[in-house]
Amino acid sequence: MQLKHILISALVFFAALSCGRKQAEETRYLASPRPSVLLYSYCEDEDVPQIADTMVRGTEVRICPSDVKRIGKHLKYVHVKVGKNDYYADENSLCTEPRACVQEASMFVRTPASIISDTLTAKVVGLAPKGAELTICDYDTTFTDGRVRRYKVSYDGIEGYVYGKYLVFDKAEADAIYRPDFHAAVHAKVRNPFGGGRAEGCDFYPVEKPSFKDNVMPEACYSIYLNISPAVIGNIDAYIRWAKETRINTFVIDIKDDQCPGYRADAMKKHSPTSWQRAGANKEQMYAKAVRRLHEEGFYVVGRITCFKDTYFVKDHPEAAITDAATGKPYLHNKSYWPSAFDRSIWQYNVELALEAVRKFGFNEINFDYVRFPDRMTGIEDKIDYHSRYGESKVQAIQRFVAYACDEIHAAGAYVSIDVFGECAGGGYTTAYGQYWPALSNIVDVMCGMPYPDHFANNSYGIQQPWNHPYQILHAWGSRVMDRQKETATPARVRTWIQCYHVMKHVDPNGIDYNAENVEKEIRGLFDAGCTGGFMTWQPSSSLEKYRSLSPAFSIDYLHKASAAESSDSSDFSDEPATSAE
Repeated sequence: MQLKHILISALVFFAALSCGRKQAEETRYLASPRPSVLLYSYCEDEDVPQIADTMVRGTEVRICPSDVKRIGKHLKYVHVKVGKNDYYADENSLCTEPRACVQEASMFVRTPASIISDTLTAKVVGLAPKGAELTICDYDTTFTDGRVRRYKVSYDGIEGYVYGKYLVFDKAEADAIYRPDFHAAVHAKVRNPFGGGRAEGCDFYPVEKPSFKDNVMPEACYSIYLNISPAVIGNIDAYIRWAKETRINTFVIDIKDDQCPGYRADAMKKHSPTSWQRAGANKEQMYAKAVRRLHEEGFYVVGRITCFKDTYFVKDHPEAAITDAATGKPYLHNKSYWPSAFDRSIWQYNVELALEAVRKFGFNEINFDYVRFPDRMTGIEDKIDYHSRYGESKVQAIQRFVAYACDEIHAAGAYVSIDVFGECAGGGYTTAYGQYWPALSNIVDVMCGMPYPDHFANNSYGIQQPWNHPYQILHAWGSRVMDRQKETATPARVRTWIQCYHVMKHVDPNGIDYNAENVEKEIRGLFDAGCTGGFMTWQPSSSLEKYRSLSPAFSIDYLHKASAAESSDSSDFSDEPATSAE
């Protein structure tokens, strides 16, 4: 009988030991309404646990449920093991499923952000304004540091996703202005004489610029432009052979221009059937070959998309158009119709078209042109309805579109550049069409100004007939750009469109020929001013013969070339010879 009791006691002991081991191996995950979780140490002679470490929420731990420390009636700390280390964790910071590690109930909007309907499309369903409190419903994924990539939120009867980088935990932080001393000194003084909006209404919080391991942008992009013609894109090997004889390392290829869609994209069929019908029925294979061959030869490839000048989209969606206030009909501006940049449906179309091009063909970068409202509208503003649903100014809408586009396209592993008028580099006022250099440079990866010399008025920057002085005018403009770059926290690279066509006759019938010598002066003027991100050639015909004639200008490594010895002509405008046009 005694032996029987001994055996029973032994079985109970080993069962309890086994149970204890099983409990010690129970898995939990650290959870918190913040990205990190506090862990504690505990000594018997101390009244409360002491902070010992912090770890990222979602970290897997093993708990010892039999070892619990209680502080008062409401605090309970559980013994946890992380690797070989022992800690105590608040019982409320432990969960049984990894997805339960995010415990935020609400957050506040620091930077106005688009609310996206879901994680599969780029449909914008609302705007989260600065300072607003959002209810947190769910999230998509977390980063390795515990931050959430995108939250599913509820706001003002709308549900959708907002990028976590735009949200903060504290109302006061959300309402605060980034560097108010600098903001007031610079942007609050910028005038708004043409109705583009107050510069200080834009957001200037620093933006982390991406760097993709498998998609490296050249330090300086020496770029040529190709239009959608089959005689151009379909002849890609001839362009490659020529480019490899020069310093050209980047090709810019049209995807969609106003009334010139390139190929029948799925996004066109979904959002703009007219564009899909007018696009080249057999061009998709041509695009695929062109981008593939360029990558095989080591070139960086940029896809160009015009945004807010789109006659075909307006034909398909007149409700999205800028309209005549008197008639309610789409307003015809300079022979084209414009969707309003306030309308989120045109945002979605352009971004989904960009995403398709990146995923289908492998474009390294998307270049957006016409990222603005129509120009030359100041005299008729009271006769036009832009349909600003959210009460935004033009500069706010353009900046917010760029932020939205960057968020979605960066997620696909590609960069974003935008084309802007040379005028918006001026610091005294916001433009009538909504482009304000510091606000856009703060967001985007590359700023692509269009300071074509024959677009400048006479005596611009004090230069008489600036179109006949390519070095001086672009050096002066580039110097002003670099001043604007200092007015934003995270400035973009500067890669500039250069004039590769002759001076237009209506500007000056005796204007100079933009041959290799004068194109070289344009580029050198930019690089000497500090605009060293490269250049892009504006030659609408994309003529290979013309490019060949410019080979000497494209065979120079401007980034590494010492220019001091060649900059003497910048001191006296009259020293630069002007070659007459043919």
